[in-house]
Amino acid sequence: MVHDLLVRGFDDEIHLQLGELSKEKGVSINSIVKDAVDKWLKQQQSDNPKKHYLLIYSNDDSILGLLKSMDRLAKESDLFRCFCGPPSTNSSKLLSKLHWYNGIVMPYYYETTKNIKGQNQNQKIQSQKGIMSYCSKVMENIGNNANNKQVCCIDFFINDIAKSSLQQALKIEKVYDDSRIPGLMYCTYKTETLLSAEIKDLVELFEGHDQVFILKNDDVYKLHITKENVHKLFLN
Repeated sequence: MVHDLLVRGFDDEIHLQLGELSKEKGVSINSIVKDAVDKWLKQQQSDNPKKHYLLIYSNDDSILGLLKSMDRLAKESDLFRCFCGPPSTNSSKLLSKLHWYNGIVMPYYYETTKNIKGQNQNQKIQSQKGIMSYCSKVMENIGNNANNKQVCCIDFFINDIAKSSLQQALKIEKVYDDSRIPGLMYCTYKTETLLSAEIKDLVELFEGHDQVFILKNDDVYKLHITKENVHKLFLN
């Protein structure tokens, strides 16, 4: 739908220059102003990136070392440092000690491992309805505390969701991807959570993020996922 926009504050000199430029270029003043607005909006989008990354790790030692490095870089970039994860984990304890904001709503959605794996089918259906609402509250917490800053957010909660149902985690990933917040979002999964997953679900998970990173001890590797034809299997 097209809307009219009233622009105030142009003096006679600027209006005259716009008129002369309009005649010279053979375009209307409306087109000039619209082009300027479009360029400004694109500039704002590029200045406020909304990145959605996937981070896979296998043990506490590798992720804790990375978190310390990310803390330093986030401080240097003046980002709002936040995370969402169960308070009892080593990762959450470290980030809290480093004064990162935990957006998790208490009590934590998954209190015990039994709650994740011991549900019957009816309980799972009911819990899936509540997960989306819980995630919305977590994101609302982060947004309300970010003070209009771009965020550096590390999501550990998504791994617990995937333990119960990777398909449910993928739905939540899709919802976030459609309404990203300004800054950097890192969705973290442990390898043990993903090893038994269907290939189609893994591919969907990879393709749902801007970039995929894997931790090996202190090293960070970036994965490139591309769809190929079968004949590529026979090429040197």
